[in-house]
Amino acid sequence: MLLPLKWLGKYVNIEISPKELADGLTYSGSHVESITRLDKGIENVVVGRINEIERHPNADKLFVCKVDLGDKLETIVTGATNLKKGDYVPVAINGAVLAGGVSIGSTVFRGIESNGMLCSLQELGYPDNVIPKEVRDGIFVFDKEYPLGADAIEYLQLDEDVIEFEITPNRPDCLSIYGMARETAATFGWELEYPRISIKHEADDINDYTQGIFVETLNCKRYYSRVVKDVKIGPSPLWLQTTLMNAGVRPISNIVDVTNFVMIELGEPLHAFDLDMLQGRKIIVRQAKSGESLTTLDGTERTLGEDDIIIADASMPIGIAGVMGGLDSEITQGTTTVLLEGANFSSRHIRMTSKKFGLRTEASSRFEKGIDPNLCKMAVERACQLIEEIGAGTVVKGEIDVNQSTSASRVLTLRPDRARLLIGTDIADEEMIGYLTRLEFKALLENGLIKAEVPSFRDDVEGEADLIEEVGRIYGFHRVESKPLVGGLTRGERPYNKQMELKVKNVMQGLGYNEVMTYSFISPKAYDKLNLPEDAPERKYIRLMNPLGEDYSTMRTTLLSNMMELLYRNEKRGIDEVLAYEIGSVFIPGSLPVTDLPDEKQVLSIGVYGSKDFYFVKESLQMVFGRMGIRNLRFKPLSSHPSFHPGRTAEVYSGDESMGYFGEIHPDVLENYDIKNKVYAGVIDFDQIIRLANPEVKYKPLPKYPAVTRDIAVVVDESVLVGELEETIIENGEGLVEAISLFDIYRGNQVQDNKKSVAFSIVYRSYEGTLTEDIISRIQRNTITGLENKHNAKLRS
Repeated sequence: MLLPLKWLGKYVNIEISPKELADGLTYSGSHVESITRLDKGIENVVVGRINEIERHPNADKLFVCKVDLGDKLETIVTGATNLKKGDYVPVAINGAVLAGGVSIGSTVFRGIESNGMLCSLQELGYPDNVIPKEVRDGIFVFDKEYPLGADAIEYLQLDEDVIEFEITPNRPDCLSIYGMARETAATFGWELEYPRISIKHEADDINDYTQGIFVETLNCKRYYSRVVKDVKIGPSPLWLQTTLMNAGVRPISNIVDVTNFVMIELGEPLHAFDLDMLQGRKIIVRQAKSGESLTTLDGTERTLGEDDIIIADASMPIGIAGVMGGLDSEITQGTTTVLLEGANFSSRHIRMTSKKFGLRTEASSRFEKGIDPNLCKMAVERACQLIEEIGAGTVVKGEIDVNQSTSASRVLTLRPDRARLLIGTDIADEEMIGYLTRLEFKALLENGLIKAEVPSFRDDVEGEADLIEEVGRIYGFHRVESKPLVGGLTRGERPYNKQMELKVKNVMQGLGYNEVMTYSFISPKAYDKLNLPEDAPERKYIRLMNPLGEDYSTMRTTLLSNMMELLYRNEKRGIDEVLAYEIGSVFIPGSLPVTDLPDEKQVLSIGVYGSKDFYFVKESLQMVFGRMGIRNLRFKPLSSHPSFHPGRTAEVYSGDESMGYFGEIHPDVLENYDIKNKVYAGVIDFDQIIRLANPEVKYKPLPKYPAVTRDIAVVVDESVLVGELEETIIENGEGLVEAISLFDIYRGNQVQDNKKSVAFSIVYRSYEGTLTEDIISRIQRNTITGLENKHNAKLRS
């Protein structure tokens, strides 16, 4: 944002140099990009009047002018075609220096000596983007008579400094001259001159000119309008044009220039409609209908959607609210009656519309950051005042104000001791109140606390921390004394859950697994590839509002899909064997649509293909649970999960609590992922692991007495589980069973159909004495009897 200091000086009395001003504002949080002196290097440019103008006798494209400089008459040759007798123009006399260091002296053109040069705005240093189109290719002509021989730089307002600021998105109130004047006054403790707005002459009644303003959307908080009649469209006065150019805005015509002037001055974008071009002489603010179209001021036809806010008349859209007006209702040379709009629109909708159409205007850049609804009235009234002052029209009596703003005053509490602690210096309570008051907060001290009412233009101030920042920046963070860091040293330590996670990772890596990490966002098609039914709980997922793409549009409720994708990619790249695990989060919504944060659960996911099988995955889980101190593991068949093979899947229990499941992936799912190998996978509730973990380790002395090992093989029905057999062996072991190892499962010629032979190696040991053959034999007989009675087992000979 460009801040001309003469314009700023209308609101604060600047008593310091531009550099001191810039430094002070930088210290208070306004980032200064540069300081520019507009007339830097320009010398000896004065006001002159063309007394005579004739064609050059020896050149068809040149003119010879007699220019009155007040104290003398000079002959100057020019190629400009826009001049006439009596025009007042800027003249660079002999010895003058123009922008870019160009020196001017006497020159002979086809036999006629030219003593000086008539100047265009480019030659005086104005950039092309701010020069009015009608004078871009010619000599600049003053709008009225000025003293001959006087310094033209003064009348062109080039004799001032302009500070360029980078305004952060959270401070839209600073995107105006008045907003920066407020910051300047607060920073330096100066008096702020408030805008004095008055209209001296009003005529007729606004109700005779318009059929009303109708706001049909809640996304327009306020719409304030007035009417100006007897409008005379033409160039703006020189002071208005140069003021706009110094602020980086191109002058267009008097009415448009006034709206731009007010936008820069107060920060409220205005729009002027040709009232005679409005069907029904009414304004309707509404959401666009899908498929409606509008040709904007840039000549482009745009198709609107239901999220766009539009300004319409009785029959069609006439402008995209807060972004750009329509071509059909623009101000033209034939305009005689103008309706001025000062409105406040939903910042979110303006931002979406501006982004959709690729239209970023001065208006949209302000609306999308949020503007104080109270500015609408002030800005329109100020525009009417200026139109009256420059004689561009007559203000019609009355206004139409549709105010849907429901913003109430906000009062925040500031703890002075907290502020002193965070800022790092001793600031008195009264001093804090003074700083907040300078920023137009209504602050007072109650029971040791500062109560501050937030002004309506400061939506960025939301809590105590923001108030402390306001106090700190006006006090001056550069004034806070630097101090060495002070604090007690504490022993760094991982939290308990991270310690348990590290222990599980060590076990998995020791077993040969590789840790993987995958995205938390997955495609909704992943649930189809896992063969999950429509009512599966995993399908109750959260959709992202602005995803990177369809493949990353939902928050995952299972890690199985990520693991399958990973295994697929590895197999396609020729990796013969993969052992992978991931400890990651799944996101379970409490309700849909989402009203609260989802429940974030930790899950251990395992994926294996290659030479390993079901029993390797089972043993891996047993190792993990064992190292975590989780006992009483049981494995039960699971045939209902649609992603797993119904006969080769088990659910893991610790006591009566389910910990998860593992097994062979269903062939249909493998086909969906185009995986050729058999895949074994597991999904374990890691939160349950942490909750049930018992990290306490108890040691006992090495056994003094030897162990005795016996093998046993029994034939049982296919439906009998190995775990059930192990439980029976332990039950009959009289507390002496130290270990059981399954070493063979046989199905073949010597075993009946639907039967299997299961062989165990059992280790017995007593810590009280040496086991005798009689004891071992008795236990073996009891074990065989228990297996026969409970599982209809037959000892295999």
